[in-house]
Amino acid sequence: MPDLSVNRLALKLVKDLCNRADECNVTVKESNMGTCIIDAGIEAKGGFLAGRTITEICLGGLGEANIASMRLGKLELPSISVFTDHPAVSTLGSQLAGWRIKVGDYSAVGSGSARALALKPKSVYEKIGYRDRSAEAVLVLETSKEPPKEVITYISDSCGIAPDKLFLILVPTSSLSGFTQISGRIVETGIHKLLELGFDPRLVNYAFGSAPIMPLHPDYVEGMGRTNDAILYGGVTYYAVDYGNDGILESLVARSVSSASKQYGRPFTEIFKEAGLEFYKIDPNIFAPAVMSINNVKTGKTFTSGKINAEVLMTSLGFSKD
Repeated sequence: MPDLSVNRLALKLVKDLCNRADECNVTVKESNMGTCIIDAGIEAKGGFLAGRTITEICLGGLGEANIASMRLGKLELPSISVFTDHPAVSTLGSQLAGWRIKVGDYSAVGSGSARALALKPKSVYEKIGYRDRSAEAVLVLETSKEPPKEVITYISDSCGIAPDKLFLILVPTSSLSGFTQISGRIVETGIHKLLELGFDPRLVNYAFGSAPIMPLHPDYVEGMGRTNDAILYGGVTYYAVDYGNDGILESLVARSVSSASKQYGRPFTEIFKEAGLEFYKIDPNIFAPAVMSINNVKTGKTFTSGKINAEVLMTSLGFSKD
């Protein structure tokens, strides 16, 4: 799909977001280098609408997102659902938070279509056989600080574009925009897990997923825990694939859900604190959707594994188990 440019498609959504800045509670400004900076939650209010739009921008314009509701125990929570007809490119080739940016004292996590120009990480693009060609780039930064000149230069140089052709969207993890767009990564989480287990993501034809948008928390660790719990204990995914072996698919689905982890069953904040706030000390198998279903379009069979764990989600929110 060389003629599908995730940057050019995403830029259409970015320009629409800029045109609706007041409606979406975001602010737009131009840096002294000409870079377009969109604040979606640092000083700006942000919200559901910004988060939904940023989810679609992260998907490189190759997917859609909608806000709905989801019943969890005694709570009716907002949720986000996402679908795409270009799963590998939209999620792994764009949405994946795969660019760890560290320049001096500044650090952020980059996701979105600019990654397809900078090839961050290169191994992922080799596996999906995709690279974008665009004179403009869009990058979403999970950060609570505006990037300085040195960071903008690093990003634009990595993408091979001029700074005035770069569009940066800043989304703090702790904001409602952040909570919304993180839950909107549910489909990507499942595809990335399949990739890690050796499945070729190019065999996934269509994908759908949904996850709750958890209530906000002022503490960074608690908030980050809730965003993870939304995926690990409340995230539901569905994929249609073209594959020749039902037995392998059935086994794959069983290993592709969070309940396959030895650390499953507790709020992520507890797991994270027990690991000394070090991600590498956490069992990587936990980073998966709560539920995965795969329909094999070659045979017509569908396999599913996992469940929504309302009890852990309610514990994560501070509710008693009774």
